[in-house]
Amino acid sequence: MSLLTGLRSMVADGADGSISSKRVITTLATVLVALAFLLNLFAGMTVDKNMYDSMMMIVIAGLGTTVVEKFAKK
Repeated sequence: MSLLTGLRSMVADGADGSISSKRVITTLATVLVALAFLLNLFAGMTVDKNMYDSMMMIVIAGLGTTVVEKFAKK
């Protein structure tokens, strides 16, 4: 499976296979939080704590709602 196909299936909605904007935003926020963590760890750059916490809340809320949708009765 190619990288693009894997990424598409990761952000696709489970019901009809269309791209879910909620999953795209959550994935993008996760990548940005990971990038900020790595830059802080290896490059010594710092990120404002409030900005980092806000991005973490977006990730947590996005993952939480995705999990709830997965287990909710249809």
